[in-house]
Amino acid sequence: MATEFRMELLPSDPLLHILSFLDFGDLIQVSSTNRRLNELSKHNPLWRSLCFKHWLTTELVCICSSLLFKLASMLSDERLQSGRSWYNVFREYYADLGRYIHYYPLLKRAWEQLTSFLRQRCPRMIVSLKEGATEAELSNIEAQIGCRLPDDYRCSYRIHNGQMLVIPGLMGSMSLSNHYRSEVLLDVETAAGGFQHRKGMRYCLPLTFCFHTGLSQYMALEHTEGRRMFESFYPCPDQTAQDPAAVDMFITGSSFLEWFTTYVNNVVTGEYPIIREQIFRYVHDKSCVTTTGDITVSVSTSFLPELSSVHPPHFFFTYRIRIEMASGAPPEGACQLDSRYWKITTSDGNVEEVQGPGVVGEFPVMTPGKVHEYASCTTFSTPSEYMEGHYTFHRLDNKEVFNVAIPRFQMVCPPFREPTLRTESGDYTSNFDGSDCGNGGEDDFNGLRGINMAALEGAWCPRHI
Repeated sequence: MATEFRMELLPSDPLLHILSFLDFGDLIQVSSTNRRLNELSKHNPLWRSLCFKHWLTTELVCICSSLLFKLASMLSDERLQSGRSWYNVFREYYADLGRYIHYYPLLKRAWEQLTSFLRQRCPRMIVSLKEGATEAELSNIEAQIGCRLPDDYRCSYRIHNGQMLVIPGLMGSMSLSNHYRSEVLLDVETAAGGFQHRKGMRYCLPLTFCFHTGLSQYMALEHTEGRRMFESFYPCPDQTAQDPAAVDMFITGSSFLEWFTTYVNNVVTGEYPIIREQIFRYVHDKSCVTTTGDITVSVSTSFLPELSSVHPPHFFFTYRIRIEMASGAPPEGACQLDSRYWKITTSDGNVEEVQGPGVVGEFPVMTPGKVHEYASCTTFSTPSEYMEGHYTFHRLDNKEVFNVAIPRFQMVCPPFREPTLRTESGDYTSNFDGSDCGNGGEDDFNGLRGINMAALEGAWCPRHI
C-alpha cells in the first residue's frame, strides 16, 4: 500500500539545502506554496546568504545582528528578535534599493574596490567623494531635465553622488608638455546643469568635466542624432562641416555600468599608473616590453580626444616609455643614450622613419638599478599605427656603441561614430567605424560655463618629440 506523501513528514535539513539554491524571487514564490515551506523559507541563514549576495552586507552586520538576536532572546522580546532577522534585513534593503538589485552588487563592489585603492594611493580623492543622493533627489533631477536616468546611473549615484569640483579628478588625468587634463566625476546636480538641448547634442548628460580643457564625457539619454541610448562618448565637432551641429562621437562605453566598472577595474588592477597621487589613463600592453642585455624598455599609450578630430582625420596619441637598467648589472655597464630611431607604420601601409638625438631633449645616463621615464606624442591620419625602433647608447668606460630595442606598440583610436545623413526632422542616422578620432575644440558646457577656466591653448606638440 502506497504511503501518502506529506510535506510535514519530510526532514527539514534536505528541504533547507534545496531552498539554499533559490534566489530571493523563487524563495518568495515557494513560501506561498504551503505552511511548511512558508516556515522554512524564512530560515535565517537563507536570507543572510541573500543579503551577502545582493546587498554585500558585511560580517560586521552579521555580528551586530547576532548580538541583537542574543539580546532579544535574553529579553524575550519577540518583536525585536523578528525585526532583526535576515529576512527583514533583506526586505529593508529591497524597499530602498530593490529597483537596482541587478546593478547594486556590481556597482557597490566597484566603489568599495576603488575607495579602498584610493585610500592607499590617492588619499586626496577620497575626501572629494560625495555622499550618495536620495531617491527623491534623483527623481527631481529627472523632472528637471525631462529625461529618464538609467537605473545603473541612479544606483551608482545612490552610493556616491559623484565628486566635488576639485583637482585631481577621479576619472583620470593626462599631462604632456604644456597640456594637462584631469576629469572630475560630476555630481548629479551639476551634471543636470550641463544637460544639453542644442542640436547635435540633444538629450546628452555630462558625466565628467575638465576645468583646463572644457572636455567632458557624455551619456546619451535618448536614441537620437546617431547615438544609442545610455552609451557614453566624447563629442568631436566635425570641423569640415558647414553645420556646427555636426558632431562625431568617440564611444567610451555602451552603458554607465560598463563605462564605470571597466574604468575601476583598470585602476585597481594597476592598468592605469598612479603618478603624484593622480590616476593617469595610460594603457600598458604586457607584450610591449623588451630586454636588450641589461636594459629593459616598456611602453604604455594613451589617446587624447581633446587634441584629435575625425574630420579632418587627425588622431593624437601620447606614449610613455620606461627605460630601466637591471640592478644586478655590472658597474662597467653604465651607459648614456645618444639617439633614437623610429619606424612608424600606419594602417594604410605607409612607412615613415624618424631619427634624432636624445629623447625629448635629454641624454639620460643609465647605471645599475636606474630608471628613466619620459612621455612623448605622435599624430596620424589613419585609424591606427604601430611604432617600433631602437635607442643607440655608448658605454661610459670604453665608448662601445650598441643598440637597445624598443618593442613594437600599436596605437588604435577608440571606436567612433559619425552622423552622416540628416533626415527632414533634423535627426541623424549614423555609420559605424572601427577606427578612432578625437575631440577638437572647447566643449559647449552650458551648465559649467562660469567655471570653465579656459579653452585649450598651445597644446600641440611636434611629432615624435
